[in-house]
Parts: sequence; structure tokens; C-alpha cells
Amino acid sequence: MPNKQPLERRIIAAFVLMTFIVSGTFSLGIVGIVHFIEEHLVSEELGRELEFAINEELKHDQPARIDANTRFFSTHAGHGNLPLRFSGLPEGFSEVLDGDEAYYVFKRSHGGHDDVMVEEQHEFEARERALFDVVLAGFLLSVVGAWGLGRLLARRVMAPVRRLAQQVRHRDQLLPMAPRLAPDYPDDEIGHLADAFDETLGQLRHSLERERLFTSDVSHELRTPLMVIASSCELLHDAPHLGAMERAQVARIARASAEMHDLVQTFLQLARAGQPDGSLADKVDLGDLAAEQYRQWSPQFQAKGLAFALLDEGADAERYAAPQLRTVMSNLLRNALHYTEQGAVRLILGVDGFRVEDSGLGIPEEEQELIFHSFVRGQQARGEGLGLGLSLVRRICQQQGWEVRVESSGESGSCFSVILVDGR
Repeated sequence: MPNKQPLERRIIAAFVLMTFIVSGTFSLGIVGIVHFIEEHLVSEELGRELEFAINEELKHDQPARIDANTRFFSTHAGHGNLPLRFSGLPEGFSEVLDGDEAYYVFKRSHGGHDDVMVEEQHEFEARERALFDVVLAGFLLSVVGAWGLGRLLARRVMAPVRRLAQQVRHRDQLLPMAPRLAPDYPDDEIGHLADAFDETLGQLRHSLERERLFTSDVSHELRTPLMVIASSCELLHDAPHLGAMERAQVARIARASAEMHDLVQTFLQLARAGQPDGSLADKVDLGDLAAEQYRQWSPQFQAKGLAFALLDEGADAERYAAPQLRTVMSNLLRNALHYTEQGAVRLILGVDGFRVEDSGLGIPEEEQELIFHSFVRGQQARGEGLGLGLSLVRRICQQQGWEVRVESSGESGSCFSVILVDGR
């Protein structure tokens, strides 16, 4: 599994770990070497003192002059018994632990007798403790120093990476004339990364510009035939020879033409990828638009055997961009009609927007975000849809400063809410 820790933290951890291992190894080595040398020197010193004691006490019958921490024992007659804790030791240097006390012992055997020189370790322990304290302090200081140095170095290393990330995230990088990033960095790994971003961002700009031009051109070219259709419908509607059925069909064509005109206006606005421009769109009251949509969609819901209701829970009197709001509401109602086989659909107006509730198929929690992506359809998808309706709804809401949400238990029924915050 890849490490998901921040790179700066990993650099600091690497410094600290490396210092911990190297400094710890050196510290243990120093302690081990000092301990070995100390034992070697103590062994030689005790050997000399034992030889001196043997010469003084056993050969010249004079008490050996040794310090207070050192004692001489021998199994020769007249020199007392050898303590039990020192008997049975191998010849040469040994270290004996007896409860809280510790001794260095040097033993020599000859002629069936044992001569033993014993020295208490208090003095050596004090020196060792001081040495251990110094080594431990040095070890801790080296680790703390490595942490500080690693943090300083990590910040210096990550500074150009953070700067590059901020530049890449800046929305101006998607503009056609955005400057290249690579010239701001040296010819190193960061520079190569910046150059790769330049290539990728260039391809992305080209794709976005091509999509924007296509949408703008198509929308612009569709306006003329739509105007012809609308004017023709007006003329046909006033023709005296048309019957009631023909007039209804002409009215239906006129409504479809008006809806198509709203879509063209919406696509033109989205193609500009800017803030909402009130000069391009008519304004409409939420209640009036909801009533219009209710009249338009009621026959289709009735034909499918579904109850369709319009409820007003206190809609505000603000006016919104008509083409965009009509497209959003129409797509949500179409989605509810498509996925509801029985029960009811309700269009509810509130103080902060509106919501569409249905009793149809639920949306699993893991799909509730995915359904707003282009060309994505849920597991319950049916028909020949392309999965663009809800994606268009979200794009319009983002462009207008609105917010679209979905709530569903996953079993049955869904509720799509549109919060009309800005874009008024």
C-alpha cells in the first residue's frame, strides 16, 4: 500500500530515523568499547595488585598495602576462608553480582591454593553512569538536531513544490494565454514536473477551448432555425382552417421550441465559463415557473398513472434566470418521471429553493455523488439516456451559484433539492 503521509513529514522522519540508527549505533559502540577497555584495564590492575599482595603477605609475611575498596583472599593457612560467593570462579578476571552489590574479581590458582583479589565497583559504576549520561544526552541531542535540520530542509525542499501546486490549482492556468510554469524553476526534478504540468495543462486548455467553441457555435447556429420554428408556430396557430387537435399540436411544437431556445441560452452561458450574465437571460418568479412546469408535465405524469402535485411552502418573490432555472427544474422532473413506476411525484417550493420528491427507485449511497458526473448512470438505469441530465443540472447550479443535493434511502424514493443562493 502506498504511503499517504505528506512528503515533508516523510523527509523529517527519514532524517530522524537515519540519525537514530547511526547515532544509536555509535552510542552503543562507544559504551561497548569503553566497557571492554575498562574491564581489560581493571583486569590488568587487579592482576598486578594480586601479585603484589602475594609477594607481600605470603612471601614476606607483611600486610599488603591496598586501598579500602580492594580486599585480598587466599586459601593459604592463616589468611581466612574464601567467601562462598567468590569460590568456584574460573581463573582470571570475573564480574560477580551479589544482590545490590557488584565486584570485580581476579583469581589465580597455584599449588592447590586459590588467591583472589576483589574490588568493589562503586567507583567504576559512577564513571560508567557519567559516561552513559553523556552518551545518552548526545544521542538525544543528535535526534532533536536531526528533527530540526530535517524540518528546515524539508521546508526548503517542499517550498517550490507548494508554489507549483498553487500555480497549477489557480484557475487562470486554464485560460488560453496562461504563462508557462517551467521557466520559473531550475532544470531539476521540480522543473521537469513543471514542464509536465505545462504539457498537460496545454492539452486541457485545448480540449476546453475546443468544447467551448463547439458549444458556442452550435448554440449560435441553432438560434436561427429555432426562431423560424417559433414564428411559423405563431402563424399556424392563427390560421383559421386549423382544428382543435391541430392547434394543440402546434402549441406543443411551440413549447418544445421555447424549451430548446432556453437550452441554447443555457449552453451559451455555460460556454462562456464566467459569472452569470443577467443581460442574456430573462428573469422569472419561482412560483410562476413552477406553475408553468406543473401544467407542462401533468399530462405525462397522468398518462403514466402517477400522482403529480405542486406544493408551495413559502416560495420567495425573488426572480431568477429563466432559461437556467427552467432547464434545472425540467431535468429533475424528467428524471423523476423516468424512474418512478408507481406512487407520486411532488414539486415543493420553499423559502430557499425547491425540491422534487418521488416514490421511485432509490439511489444507493455510493452512487449519489457519481450520478452528477457526465455519462454516468446508476445501477437502476433504464432507457436510452446518456447520463447527461443531472450533470447539466449541477453545471448550471455551479455556474449560477446555486446548489443541488440528493437524499435517498437507497431502497425507494429520492429527493433532489436545489438551493437558490445567488444568481438572482
